[in-house]
Amino acid sequence: MKTLSTFTPKNKIRTGVIALAATAALAMSIAGGVVHADNSGLPDPGFEIVQGRTALLVTDPQNDFLSPDGVAWGVVGKNAEANGTVKNIDRLFAAAKSANMPVFVSPHYYYPHDHGWKFEGALEALMHKIGMFDRKGPLSTKEFEGSGADWLPQYKKYINDGKTVVTSPHKVFGPETNDLVLQMRKQGIDKVIIAGMSANLCAESHMRALVEQGFEVMVVPDATAAAQVPGYDGFEAAVTNFRMIASHIADTRSAVAAIKAAATN
Repeated sequence: MKTLSTFTPKNKIRTGVIALAATAALAMSIAGGVVHADNSGLPDPGFEIVQGRTALLVTDPQNDFLSPDGVAWGVVGKNAEANGTVKNIDRLFAAAKSANMPVFVSPHYYYPHDHGWKFEGALEALMHKIGMFDRKGPLSTKEFEGSGADWLPQYKKYINDGKTVVTSPHKVFGPETNDLVLQMRKQGIDKVIIAGMSANLCAESHMRALVEQGFEVMVVPDATAAAQVPGYDGFEAAVTNFRMIASHIADTRSAVAAIKAAATN
């Protein structure tokens, strides 16, 4: 029996997966009828996948975040492993491609001129200091293959298939600095499923911006991960905001089942 799962930001946020019901619950959630079993009292508007109007968006599926050799793995790796983030993003890519769902990737790149910025936020300063997402230039792919800015190798078959829309890079955390909204509008997309890195930075910022732009958004928290450092848990912060802002949150299993179900209707 298929179950719908959701998330809770308690108990260190391992993955916070809670089964709600069986097959009927999955159908109800997609129709917008399920209230989260998280004792919050918050409504769950739900999220209906509509063919031709719904897309999968993956933020920063890049080595610097998701490879053990990436420069950010030391702070995000533990959470990524607990969530099964790498595998779950792969499962979403595969389901979307199988269902002929449009897929968008919003990457993070820094070029030499970006290192001339006169001020930065805390995480921007860190990323620039450790060379995260660095490329030789906007028109150069020199030393790009296998670099921290490159895609995680297992995702290349999905991203480099000639159909995935790879937007211009975002420069801070949200899509305000790239062409994601334009690309989605031009394809008639108004409903977005969000996954990718990192949860409380780029994934959350994309969620917020798309909601402000009038898109309906669902987030898949266990297909994200975030930095966890003493005193600060980025994933816990993100899940709280996903729950309060998005129309719906669901685990990867439920999201994949919904994508497949919508493709057969």
